[in-house]
Amino acid sequence: MASIFQFLFIFLIVFTVMTQIWLSTRHIRHVQHHRNKVPNAFKSIIKAKDHQKAADYTVAKSKLNIVDLLVQAIFLYFLTVGGLINFLNNYISILELNNLISGSLVIISVMVLSSLIDLPANLFKIFNIDEKFGFNRMSIKVFILDGVKQLILSILIGLPILLFSLWIIGNLGELWWLWLWVFISFFNFAMLSLYPLYIAPLFNKFEPLSDIKLKAKIEKLLLRCGFKSSGLFVMNGSLRSNHGNAYFTGFGKSKRIVFFDTLLEKLNSKEIEAVLAHELGHFHHEHVKKRIALMFLISFIGLYILGNLKESVWFYEGLGVYSLNDANAVLLFLLVSPLFVFFIRPIMAYYSRKNEFEADEYACNFSKATDLKESLIKLYRDNASTLTPDPLHSSFYDSHPPALLRINAIDKL
Repeated sequence: MASIFQFLFIFLIVFTVMTQIWLSTRHIRHVQHHRNKVPNAFKSIIKAKDHQKAADYTVAKSKLNIVDLLVQAIFLYFLTVGGLINFLNNYISILELNNLISGSLVIISVMVLSSLIDLPANLFKIFNIDEKFGFNRMSIKVFILDGVKQLILSILIGLPILLFSLWIIGNLGELWWLWLWVFISFFNFAMLSLYPLYIAPLFNKFEPLSDIKLKAKIEKLLLRCGFKSSGLFVMNGSLRSNHGNAYFTGFGKSKRIVFFDTLLEKLNSKEIEAVLAHELGHFHHEHVKKRIALMFLISFIGLYILGNLKESVWFYEGLGVYSLNDANAVLLFLLVSPLFVFFIRPIMAYYSRKNEFEADEYACNFSKATDLKESLIKLYRDNASTLTPDPLHSSFYDSHPPALLRINAIDKL
């Protein structure tokens, strides 16, 4: 059984990576083929040079993604079948620590190694590609400070969560997976409320919206939509990037509306109102609650599967690991599960795009469709988002509908 599972594992690594590379090369060819012609629906706002910039930016990111896919696949192989996890287990066992500490050290070691493997691609993306296309505003100092803050948060929050999770697995009997699911669900609920109040301000400044006229318009829109929030805030997104965005964050009484300062620079008040109406559409249709419920359902199924795999020798040995313990079970499951989740990505992407269409329709009922349309086109232009993605690539990866389909849907409304 172990040899069969190992063959399946290696096959899935090769198959998923080759499929993703094939999708990326399709995407590159499709974008390059349409590089020199702006679709008619966008000609009034987007110039040829902006369209070409978006195409070149998309191609550059896609080429980097191909390299990153190969690096991650090789790293996964060496971690598992290649014996790196075995090496970490053997080395840490020499320290003669208790099971909780030693297991946590193995998982943390793999996370650190994974971060180091990701680091060159992240640096190249920010300081080469984004810099070249005029999007990067992050300095090396800010990049390092972000890393230090993330490390401190991982120690203060992540480490206790990891230790307690391993304690649950080892001490709460056969239904440990159910108790672990309850604990993780409670933690995620808590983070939804605490993140905007205590964690996000560690990385960005959040100032109350000072534009009185815009604030008045937004408050009227919120009143019409029956939405209550704890405030309207402007985030200094320009500290790191030139990209513009707006989002809701928090849960319950901690809900707040956040605008990137870069977004406020690019859109007029009517267009900002339309973007906000779209976000309110997500709340009206309870997309946020549904996604949280879906996340909890997926974690429930995942932990149930892990509960059945934890004592299976073939699961460990098939992945090249010969030490059967709780930490290795969790680690291997986290490493392997993305290979299987890959096959349902089109379904998840389709569901997300469906939500976006519903939110657009809601926005058109509470703001002008022309304002929403023009705001989206400006965001496509200013964020250098390609207007002509490959349809098949988009169906796998894009959480938002392709630009042309989305604009055509708004025109019908």
